[in-house]
Amino acid sequence: MSVPPSNFDQRPSLAADTVARAELSPLSFLVRSADVWSERPAIAHTNIVQTYAEHHDRVRQVCGALHGELKLEEGARVAVLLPNVPEMLELHYAVPGASGVLVPLNTRLTGSDYAYILDHCGARLLIAYEPLREVVDEARGRLGSRAPEVMWVEPGRRGDWNQMVSSGELVDLRMPADENTLLSLNYTSGTTGRPKGVMTTHRGAFLHSLGVIAEAGLSARSSYLWTLPMFHCNGWAYTWAVTAAGAQHVALSEIDPALIWRAVLGERVTHLCAAPTVVVMMLNAPEATRCPHEVKLFVGGAPPAPALLERAAALNIAVTHLYGLTETYGPICVCAWNPAWDEAAADEQARRRARQGVATLVSQPLRVVDRDMRDVPRDGATIGEVVMRGNNVMLGYYRDPAATEAAFAGGWFHSGDLGVVHPDGYIELRDRLKDVVISGGENISTIELEQALLEHPMIAEAAVVGAPDERWGEVPVAFVTVAGAGAPAPDELRQFMRARVARFKVPKRFERVDALPKTGTGKIQKFLLREQVRQEPQ
Repeated sequence: MSVPPSNFDQRPSLAADTVARAELSPLSFLVRSADVWSERPAIAHTNIVQTYAEHHDRVRQVCGALHGELKLEEGARVAVLLPNVPEMLELHYAVPGASGVLVPLNTRLTGSDYAYILDHCGARLLIAYEPLREVVDEARGRLGSRAPEVMWVEPGRRGDWNQMVSSGELVDLRMPADENTLLSLNYTSGTTGRPKGVMTTHRGAFLHSLGVIAEAGLSARSSYLWTLPMFHCNGWAYTWAVTAAGAQHVALSEIDPALIWRAVLGERVTHLCAAPTVVVMMLNAPEATRCPHEVKLFVGGAPPAPALLERAAALNIAVTHLYGLTETYGPICVCAWNPAWDEAAADEQARRRARQGVATLVSQPLRVVDRDMRDVPRDGATIGEVVMRGNNVMLGYYRDPAATEAAFAGGWFHSGDLGVVHPDGYIELRDRLKDVVISGGENISTIELEQALLEHPMIAEAAVVGAPDERWGEVPVAFVTVAGAGAPAPDELRQFMRARVARFKVPKRFERVDALPKTGTGKIQKFLLREQVRQEPQ
């Protein structure tokens, strides 16, 4: 019997290809939710409450302002310096929907930091929060004629930005012709010097958002509280995932435990993400009370302590540990709970919850490799570097081919984090190659702090390491040697550093030593300093 020839290896016609394919973009989530969930609440913030239909119209109005009054060109960079206010959520759709590229900025940086980022990305427009005017003016002063145009957002839908938007026409969001088009440039915290611009795409954001929905269990009945900054990895893609699910965004523009609890109970919040310090503040607040419904809380950074997990459980809050980087659109790894662990002892459960876990549903499996890119044994003891690849890994670093090539060595993204793999496949971090200090969820470069300290005329050498801290997870501690007979007082060094780095980066303690521990080749042995501070009482 003869078999008819197969047509599967033939190239489809253009018409068939068009029918069978649509470019992926998270912009489609808002369009769908405005249609399917038009009358359901989209966002709540102080006195602002909008349905999805109203939210969609407002985003279309912002698109109209970007196209009309501002004449935004395709691919133009729009920098945004805003806390968790409705305008920040709108711009996550309107800027790429106007064919621009969103550049979200950390609200806790210095004028020098902002000047560098704005210049590096080539921002044409900066939309900024009026209370941050002083640091923005400093940045613009540094840039001179290269400074972007600024439009101000004031609390309560005021400011020249909102005035312009309110008179704009409603313009539909433009879907990208290519799903690999740049959607956002997210700048790292500069853990190895100057911040790097992480290039994220419409495709990556779409797929990562689907993973968030699956791992978090979001639905149209969900209510998500914004304590995690939207500027941080685009809010771990919850800016898009919550909308895709038709859930409610509840925005907080400041971190206040009393406000958090008022929102959790008053808005019946079901989900939130937070840095360890925010979790500690929330659980230890006087307002803390057992929730009438389960709240899912996702935490990144330092693993949750057993005592914190017990406190959360007593309040009907389920804590899940996540791991990721700006280069992976946020969390790429989740400590997925195995039901078989339900009957384990409390200390064993806490030990398992503290691991970073396994790849999310839409992520490729993570690897832990040795220097020759060979997988380490799954013995929970052999240390290697965590590497990853896939749809939710960045395109590369903007205008930095050398850093991109180094990060993608061997065809995998190198995280710079050291870890082990347990027999069940769960990853657990053990150290950081870059010596970064993660304090309150923010990355702090020890190199940056050491270079700033060495600008002091009385400092000869400096080494900064992270010390455990109950509230912040880690805090930077500086060890210094002095030149000559005199020595600067700790308060003097603290003021010296505040003039050079963001306030949250300033070391919490300064230790003068006669000599720093070094190898035979003169390299400072930071691991000895870390061991020293970890053994000291907190």
